[in-house]
Amino acid sequence: MDFAAIADRIDQLLPDLIEARDTVRGRDPWIVVPGPRVPELMQQLRDDPELGFDLLVDLTAVDYHPDFLPKPARAKKGEEPPPEPLPARFEVHYRLRSTVHNLELLVKVHLEHSDAPSLPTVREVYPAADWHERECWDLLGLRFEGHPDLRRILCCEDWVGHPLRKDYQFPKDYHGISAE
Repeated sequence: MDFAAIADRIDQLLPDLIEARDTVRGRDPWIVVPGPRVPELMQQLRDDPELGFDLLVDLTAVDYHPDFLPKPARAKKGEEPPPEPLPARFEVHYRLRSTVHNLELLVKVHLEHSDAPSLPTVREVYPAADWHERECWDLLGLRFEGHPDLRRILCCEDWVGHPLRKDYQFPKDYHGISAE
């Protein structure tokens, strides 16, 4: 099964779910889906026998704060133009693998600019998402609604802010210890 067949199967199971897709050769195939429907999609990807994405390999996020994006490059002659700017500040990535069918898929979710971006947890579908979601919360401030234990996992409990956000201001000291 190739990426087009995977996307077609998702379209059969959940019509109008995929907002965007990428099939450029040499890159990992990906789809973009709306955040509120992620658990529903993950359930189908895992449980459908034709897909069988039984392994969550990774769950991570990227901060595309507009003030820190590189300036758009101009396309050279014969090359494709650079991609359009992303419509969202944060992008959550779910990398899945089907160990039965030897397939991989990257599912992306765009989160709008917000002081408290959120999306539903997928911990019930993929228990391995537990600590990954906590890490995204701790370092980027992405709230996973319905997660039963969303607390810091790398930073101290009393840490202020989320240090991997592009607009994060590091403190000058922490409990009297200089950070400069």
